[in-house]
Amino acid sequence: MDVQVGDGTVVVPAGRVTLSDRRTQRSWTVGVAPFRMAAVPVTQALYAEVTGRRPSTAQGDRLPVEGVSWADAVRFCNALSVREGLAPAYGVHGEAVEWDAGADGYRLPTEAEWEHACRAGSTGPRYGELDAIAWYDGNSGGRIREVGGRQPNAWGLHDMLGNAWDWCWDVYDAEVYGSYRVLRGGGWADAHWSCRASVRRRSHPAYRIDDVGFRVARSAGSAAS
Repeated sequence: MDVQVGDGTVVVPAGRVTLSDRRTQRSWTVGVAPFRMAAVPVTQALYAEVTGRRPSTAQGDRLPVEGVSWADAVRFCNALSVREGLAPAYGVHGEAVEWDAGADGYRLPTEAEWEHACRAGSTGPRYGELDAIAWYDGNSGGRIREVGGRQPNAWGLHDMLGNAWDWCWDVYDAEVYGSYRVLRGGGWADAHWSCRASVRRRSHPAYRIDDVGFRVARSAGSAAS
């Protein structure tokens, strides 16, 4: 039986996605195997249930957890896996983190998985009309909003754009930015141009701020339907 996380997980089918970086004017195509992704970002209630902590600036059980670093997200994934009797996906050795791709536990999506899941078969900058699918500076009222309040994409994933940025597994550009990790999706305080499927942002893995959260994934082979 598949473990339900928050509002549940959905199967993201296999496919190919072309990533691009405006800074370097580079694009590259990545194959994505089927996997499972949580339908909504990790909520403050779930984060507190698993870790005993409520780090967010704005407080509310159904709000996305924010004020969490990439390292915090990794530790949460492992703690949730242990709680559910699954093999942790990450080996944590101080600041060094190794991903065991064969583990059946929870993890962060890769950048390619994230964009493939966000697009849900669409080819434009967004999977729907912005005000209908996302909380951003044009409609958020200057605050983060409860998960699931906007329309999902075609695969049933809410808040892929807007509300809170999602940490991804990947290093952004090791040669230029060292250990900085990828952020995707845009947030409640961002302008419309940040809330697009292709937009990439980067930050240090210890960085915490009130518009950055995460959602969890699992490899499809590790989760029964």
